[in-house]
Amino acid sequence: MESSRLVRQAIGTSIFLYAIIFFSFVLLQLEIKWAFMLSIIWVALIVIALVLPRYSLQEWTKGMMYILVAATFLNQSIFSINIDFFQLFFYRLLLLATTALYFFCRVKGKGIIKDIYDFPLKGVWLFFCIWLIYGCISILWAKSFIDAIKYMLLLTAGILFIYLANVILTRISHILITYGIWLGMTSILLVLGLVNYYGHIQLPSSGLFGGAAYKQSYPTAVFFNQNDFAAFLSISFFFYVAAARNCSNRWIRNSAWLLSFVSVYLIYLTESRASILAIIVGVISYFFILANRKMKRIVTAFFTISGIAGIFIMLPKLMDKLHQWTIMSSIYEYGDVLPSNLARVNLLKNTFYYVIDTYGLGVGAGNIPYYLERYAIFPTGGVLQVHNWLAEIAGNFGILILAGYIGVIFSLSLSLYRIYKEIHHPTYKMLIESCFVGMIAFLASSISPSSVINLYFHWVFIGFVTSTVAVFKKMRQKGIRSF
Repeated sequence: MESSRLVRQAIGTSIFLYAIIFFSFVLLQLEIKWAFMLSIIWVALIVIALVLPRYSLQEWTKGMMYILVAATFLNQSIFSINIDFFQLFFYRLLLLATTALYFFCRVKGKGIIKDIYDFPLKGVWLFFCIWLIYGCISILWAKSFIDAIKYMLLLTAGILFIYLANVILTRISHILITYGIWLGMTSILLVLGLVNYYGHIQLPSSGLFGGAAYKQSYPTAVFFNQNDFAAFLSISFFFYVAAARNCSNRWIRNSAWLLSFVSVYLIYLTESRASILAIIVGVISYFFILANRKMKRIVTAFFTISGIAGIFIMLPKLMDKLHQWTIMSSIYEYGDVLPSNLARVNLLKNTFYYVIDTYGLGVGAGNIPYYLERYAIFPTGGVLQVHNWLAEIAGNFGILILAGYIGVIFSLSLSLYRIYKEIHHPTYKMLIESCFVGMIAFLASSISPSSVINLYFHWVFIGFVTSTVAVFKKMRQKGIRSF
């Protein structure tokens, strides 16, 4: 009787909502994307009405978190709604819904304080809190208030995702499901990338959509441009390699190797030099953690000597190149189109000048484009993003926040390396290898995208890494010394 009543309520609710959608679209002539969003809400409410009583709120929160992770890989490809100066799309709607469900569940159970108290990476969260507070304070001296608010909303959304990941994904099983979602969704994006290249087809969400014919073959999948896609693939490549190395199932292992090769192939097609460099650096790092102690000493000595020798050999050519770029900077005017390398050098020089000019405090959240447009010392050819994630952090928030971010990455890497020396289970090794090498690869590839603040996979990856480290540290605290 109860289930029949529930079904009748769901059917009645669906008919009512569908009628609202239909008449709103027909009579008020709403845009298709609004009708699409309402349709999604309608379907979601039906599903909730039918299955909500069967599961606890905690299980629903975990389920919403997994859906949120999967939605990250869709970017804005489904729909995007402009609300004044802010965009609302599927991922952000799910982020808000997951946050609301989590707080409702935890407030009801009085568990928010416990979640925060039990989390082992308190130093990491101290930095994130300082970053948010400093960003809000920096709005006071930011010249563009709107740009600062937009940037802080993006930063808050990113850190909010990391928080949700840390307090919801608290077991190895949760981490493995998230890992599987990453691999599965990446496989879909790889297919889209191949369609881009061989079919010369771009999604409307791509910045290359409707552009020059030769640009239509660049792989972008659901991303705005090929550099963003390549940076994402530089992480995913090592996820696949780690799965291939540590999985005993032959079918999965061979599939993972195949998809890792496809990832490298698409990176090559994007022509992203930074992401190619990321693969090389990542492979070297991978070899380093797999080698025994004697081999590590040999490898370290080899690269140290090679690095010193390379500096002495390449220094004259490098200085000559810098001198040429300095001379060329005076040749181009501010409206001219610059060569890519020169534009990137000038972007970094401008950002360095802003950091020095603000006494290391930064120009304020999200204000680098504003300064590059109006106060550029060196011409950038109309490019208004710094195209370097670490420089972006320094330019907007100053030296201390940059040092804190680097410190967090270093601390997480060190924790992962120490855990890796203690574990023996291949599944655990797969997770640690993915996190450790993926972070190194991302740092190298992050100099390619125009801006990283709105690359949602970056925040998902940081959330995945911090959750993984936290889970293993909790296992260690419980007395599990060998995994």
